Amino acid sequence: MQIDAEPFKISVSDAVLDDLKDRLARTRFPNEVEGGGWFYGADLTYMKKFVEYWRDAYDWRKWEAELNRWPGYMARVDGFDIHLWCEPGSGSNPEPLLITHGWPGSIFEFHEIIEPLAHPERFGGDAEDGFTVICPSLPGYGWSSAPAKPMHPKEIADLWAKMMRETFGIEQFYAQGGDWGSIITSWLAHRHPDRVKAVHLNMVPLRPYLGEGAPPLSDDEKKWIAAFKKRTARGMGYFQIQGTKPQSLNYGLSDSPAGLAAWIVEKFQYRHKEGPGVLTLHSMDQLITNLMFYWVNNAHNSASWIYTAVTEQGGMELGRRDDGTPDRVEVPTGFCLFPYDLGLIPPDSWLNRSYNVVHYTKQEDGGHFAAMEKPVELTADIFTFFKGLK
Repeated sequence: MQIDAEPFKISVSDAVLDDLKDRLARTRFPNEVEGGGWFYGADLTYMKKFVEYWRDAYDWRKWEAELNRWPGYMARVDGFDIHLWCEPGSGSNPEPLLITHGWPGSIFEFHEIIEPLAHPERFGGDAEDGFTVICPSLPGYGWSSAPAKPMHPKEIADLWAKMMRETFGIEQFYAQGGDWGSIITSWLAHRHPDRVKAVHLNMVPLRPYLGEGAPPLSDDEKKWIAAFKKRTARGMGYFQIQGTKPQSLNYGLSDSPAGLAAWIVEKFQYRHKEGPGVLTLHSMDQLITNLMFYWVNNAHNSASWIYTAVTEQGGMELGRRDDGTPDRVEVPTGFCLFPYDLGLIPPDSWLNRSYNVVHYTKQEDGGHFAAMEKPVELTADIFTFFKGLK
């Protein structure tokens, strides 16, 4: 496969790392509500240990080498520099699989599923099932260049379609995503159904049209909507802040690595089964490596603008077609949903309103960052879905 992009290896200067260590050493911690723990945000006791570990024990150079295991490129697409990994798959004719991350993640989320997807024979599978795995960093994330203003998921979907054609010469492909990746992948399938053969999603993405002409809500759907609103009432405050006043927030996050860590780590450490503060889901090394994508590039402000774009423009829901019927994503869609995500797993009928659902797995365990928390289960479901279509 020919790739029209420059080879790129992640390389952070010593000066950036020295500055980071100095800032961590000078962290001024806030007080906290007595007995508050994680209820009001990142727990103070944990964050002190986290900052100490980041400053004194974390080895970026080790992780930098690990990240550079994957063939990295910088692609020029429609005025953007897009950093991506592309791991050619085993087998005689590996299908291309585009995987998209979200916030507050990065392509680091996929570091445990790239090899199994591309080379299943190394894990007891068949080499002929391997995918060529393409993982781009969203515009304004990591080493990808930032847009001049908030960029909508629909625009990113169009950018991805152009990238697959111009950078890789690929006309048709599979796609997968969670978090914003599920929204972008959904719009990619909706706007480019001739290009996307099928999509696999591990988050409930676009909301269905519920206005005039739509079937009435079932009792199960009404109960799910009420439960969803209750469950997310405390957990989604960041959405409103990043959607309305990201600039004010990011003076602090650009200047303080501890501030950036508290804002992001709390999202990774929340799991609805046990509630906030479950500190066994991800190691500090994993959390810090993901943070480094934001810190060393001073990228969090531009990364947060995707929230601003949908707050200002909408686009989290489908509309009506010209004939008045509710719109849908007609590309074959597979869902693999985890019970302790931000939102509850919906009734089947809710997903069928918006998608051509041909595969639906309800996992018994796992939360929002599935590729990091449940890589084996997610990988197995991706194979099951796409192999079924083949």
